[in-house]
Amino acid sequence: MGNSFGCSASGERLVSAARDGDLVEAKMLLNCNPCLAKYSTFGGLNSPLHFAAAKGHNEIVALLLENGADVNSRNYCGQTALMQACRYGHWEVVQTLLLFRCNVMRADYLSGRTALHFAAVHGHVRCIRLVVADFVPSAPYQAIHACTNIDKDGGSNVKGKHEHSALSKFVNKTADGGITALHMAALNGYFDCVQLLLDLNANVSAVTFHYGTSMDLIGAGSTPLHYAACGGNLKCCQILVARGASRMALNCNGWLPLDIARMWGRHWLEQLLAPSSDTTVPTFSHSNYLSLPLMSVLNIAREYGLQSSTTSSDEIDFCAVCLERPCSVAAEGCGHELCVRCALYLCSTNNVSSEMVGPPGSIPCPLCRHGVVSFVKLPGSQAKENKLHVSLGLCTPCMLHPRDLDQPSISHTPEIGRNRVASVPSEILCPVTCSPFPSMAIPLCTCNDGPCPSFEPREVETRDESPHHSQASTMDQDKIEGPRLDKTTCSSMFWGRRSCSREHQCNSEINA
Repeated sequence: MGNSFGCSASGERLVSAARDGDLVEAKMLLNCNPCLAKYSTFGGLNSPLHFAAAKGHNEIVALLLENGADVNSRNYCGQTALMQACRYGHWEVVQTLLLFRCNVMRADYLSGRTALHFAAVHGHVRCIRLVVADFVPSAPYQAIHACTNIDKDGGSNVKGKHEHSALSKFVNKTADGGITALHMAALNGYFDCVQLLLDLNANVSAVTFHYGTSMDLIGAGSTPLHYAACGGNLKCCQILVARGASRMALNCNGWLPLDIARMWGRHWLEQLLAPSSDTTVPTFSHSNYLSLPLMSVLNIAREYGLQSSTTSSDEIDFCAVCLERPCSVAAEGCGHELCVRCALYLCSTNNVSSEMVGPPGSIPCPLCRHGVVSFVKLPGSQAKENKLHVSLGLCTPCMLHPRDLDQPSISHTPEIGRNRVASVPSEILCPVTCSPFPSMAIPLCTCNDGPCPSFEPREVETRDESPHHSQASTMDQDKIEGPRLDKTTCSSMFWGRRSCSREHQCNSEINA
């Protein structure tokens, strides 16, 4: 028992280090006891990986995963570290979790939301691009969408059909009440997210269900256009109409998108949403955040690692971008060579219009500006070595010295002897301070007996994901988006008060 409490105290120290971004403290604790990476708090069952992912401490996330942390571990609400990273928009953490093969299909216990829902509701378009990377093959965009047509031959394009089906299934996955990621992005007026989701085959005619525990403000049977009309963003409504959304769609309350706009005071949308409208809808190009080479370079990074190594050390060509690491991948087409880290960063951050460089979804080569659709690994690259993680129980690791880990374990010890606390030299024990567990103080929902608030004031955020928005004048922006609207929160819009309180308990630990 004493060892268990000692490890719990060390686990709380690791939680604090993961929350605060203290990399030195985290390394010291994990060197003494690698098993602490699998620790979880008493209250919300949040692991140190949840804390580091939510706070955006990418180096600590990588450190925990290298020491055996479960990349798909869930907290009390069923949320993974990937969901926390997508909630707060830490795309670098999302990238690291994907390199360790996290499961993007997992849904939380509260309302069946995936990481895609968390990214869409808060407008983190880079996170969306990364989350769908394993479903978008590194092939020309036209070839991918050619799979939407039924192949008469039945066998000539089976692989393409399967990839297209998996992408559509994931992007259109519904949460409680039939809410899709497109509904969430359209409601909150995130045009970049709506545009990218539509390019990824999001169903523009998806309707919400009449059952479920979600708090639906609009009514069952509502399409993304209904939600966009409620949100009030003109560009979101325009692109939905341009991609085939029907102005005549009725929900279960008998309301058109026009009726929703009038009820919520979005008068600037009436001319566009009128059933007999003759308003010219602008033509929208493909999203700047569509990145086709991402799957290819992500798979290479998983197999060979980010720290590339080559078999021949005499003649090494260093990456022309960073000038630090040897080249390990080459762009198909132009053939220019980069290191895998720079190629992955380029695919994850690029937002240049593909019309300027090549086919839709391609990214410009940093050396010749040629449109790149795929990367291939160079011959001679060595696969990374898989580290063997030491699996230790919670009651024994603090009693083991690092130099004793290679010795054979004692398996013939009687049961009563294993439960007895052994005397341990002071230089072997990791330093532990006795302090209250921060995870035990969990504030409850502040809504008391009243309903949880459905709206919160929208704050003006400056995000580096869409730098071109900040360059537009205020007058032009008001014409496009209309008056400042309220942004619906993820916790108060899509499920009931009890679920909101449960999630608040889990998140209060992280935000403490």
